[in-house]
Amino acid sequence: MLEHLTTETFKEKVFNYEENKDWKFKGDKPCLVDFYADWCQPCKIVAPILEELADEFKDKINIYKVDTEAHQELAAVFGIRSIPSLLFCPKDDAPQMALGALPKDTLHKAINDVLKVEKEEA
Repeated sequence: MLEHLTTETFKEKVFNYEENKDWKFKGDKPCLVDFYADWCQPCKIVAPILEELADEFKDKINIYKVDTEAHQELAAVFGIRSIPSLLFCPKDDAPQMALGALPKDTLHKAINDVLKVEKEEA
């Protein structure tokens, strides 16, 4: 299961935007944050793909979900205007946002290129 973040847990595990103006990643490993809403059809398409990726990259990245309806302040901080929006947070670099329901191979490539993480070999 993917971990659902509240505004508070986001500030603890990803980035405390109230304390820092400049990006300062709080996590111990790279993460992917899915900004979604329950009514969003493309979000429902991406959800099982993210579950698969969580299994494939377990222990290498964290995949979190943020409900934009329940946590509007957090969505506003990141300027979320369309969903799904996926925030890729590498350990030592600036985060990058991807918009829309991306196919699994595109997400794989982004995890490799942006998060600098390779998939576990079976």
